[in-house]
Amino acid sequence: MKNKNILYKGLAVTFLTGLSFSNIACSDSYLDDVKNSGSFNTDLYFQNEQQSFSALVSVYDVLRKYSGGFENTVTFFNAGSDDFYSGGGNSNDGAGIQGMNNYTINPNTMPASYWKDYYQGIARANLLIEKVPGATMGEDIKRRYIAEAKVLRSLYYFELLRMFGNIPLVLKTIQFGDDYWNIPQAKPTEVYLQIEGDIVAAIPDLMMTASGNDRGRITQGTARAILGKIYLYDKKMPQAAEQFAEVNGTPGGTSQYGYKLVANYADLFKVGPETADPYKFSTESILEVMHTNKGNSDWGFWGQGKDEGNSINVMVGPRSYSLKNVPNNNAPDIYSGWAFNTVTDNFVNFMQGDPRLSVTVFNAKQLVTDGKISYSPAYADTGYFLNKYLPTNDLKSSLPGPAELNFRQNYIAIRLADTYLMEAEALGGTGGRAQALLDAVRARVGLPSVPVSLQAIKDERRRELAGEGHRWFDLVRWGDAPSKLAFKGFVSNKNEILPIPFNELPNTALKQNPGY
Repeated sequence: MKNKNILYKGLAVTFLTGLSFSNIACSDSYLDDVKNSGSFNTDLYFQNEQQSFSALVSVYDVLRKYSGGFENTVTFFNAGSDDFYSGGGNSNDGAGIQGMNNYTINPNTMPASYWKDYYQGIARANLLIEKVPGATMGEDIKRRYIAEAKVLRSLYYFELLRMFGNIPLVLKTIQFGDDYWNIPQAKPTEVYLQIEGDIVAAIPDLMMTASGNDRGRITQGTARAILGKIYLYDKKMPQAAEQFAEVNGTPGGTSQYGYKLVANYADLFKVGPETADPYKFSTESILEVMHTNKGNSDWGFWGQGKDEGNSINVMVGPRSYSLKNVPNNNAPDIYSGWAFNTVTDNFVNFMQGDPRLSVTVFNAKQLVTDGKISYSPAYADTGYFLNKYLPTNDLKSSLPGPAELNFRQNYIAIRLADTYLMEAEALGGTGGRAQALLDAVRARVGLPSVPVSLQAIKDERRRELAGEGHRWFDLVRWGDAPSKLAFKGFVSNKNEILPIPFNELPNTALKQNPGY
């Protein structure tokens, strides 16, 4: 007979400890009523709107998995693409990201956080969905909180589907007495059906648009964009196109949700003053992950959910970067980083003549030749770095905590140019509307129209969204990964999904993905 005390680990631990809200980004005063015992007494919680909102914030916190901590998904999946190498200090600098770069990743080197963090977010959402109906607060607010939690839960399941394919579907809180080691993996079709239905049901209860302190929260437009993306990966093209059309409106214009392409492409990646940053939550932003230096992130809890800085910044900066003392030196003053996500020559060649090249790629090689900078070449150095998230010294935090962990550039997980191109793809790359969507993206950067086709859309996504964490998933979705990533060792019918981390498997009903 299996011993619960021995088997209390893996997915079960994730769900049970996921019920602790100690990672939330707002006031911790309510924790005085909570015992730090892995889970807490929910009878003392969800009594009012304030407590319910705190719990909702903790569900949102998991969005920082995209861009926070060393194991952020953006640099990880950039490394697996044809546009970037892993980079870093050496070939052993981060077993997970190096294994993703050369497709030697296995269950032992697969970072466990990619599984556990999203399931922790799901556990928090499950508890909120169950408990908020009993709280003392307005019914409209209850429905909105539940709707936001359901959309976030659906998004987290979608990310797990894209990474692992075969995952457990858990829609209720797990209790200590439950048979949590025998939770089965659901068929992907079952998970898609559940999360699509949840978002459809949630949309009417969401805000139409968000402003002020609500910026960054899930709105009807955000939910439709997420739903359209899920439909696209589920190969439900008409449904995807329908949702994206609601989000996008007239190509190049302002949609019903207030979305509009920003005039200057470079503005998408600029960072303004700490107070009233004009570049955050632009008209192009649909789902934006918030970062701040006010959390005073430190090494002791970096990557543990309590840190609030953007980690992509320091990860992509050149190592030992220094400005040369020469007249009229116009090279950027960059904070020395860790040299991850060096850019491939193939991508630089592909981007020649495109106005977005200089926004996307920092050409350190040329500046060294010009005698303006020096840096220390690290692993897989090409002389090219990801410019969209480079850390500059003027953005160093003045608050306590290491500067490298407290950069405050937000990460836009879904933006309007992305949904334009996804709609054009869902339309099959043909027709007047698909052409108008493609044209709008190109016109924004001063490029002429090209005939719309699926290949033209693929090429435009590569140019427009480079370095933002989408390319690897695009290649897999299109079936292009085996050919485009063969030079890195990608194996067809294996590397389209990742290995489930080893420690999730022993004494459970979970089965490892094929080939691992």
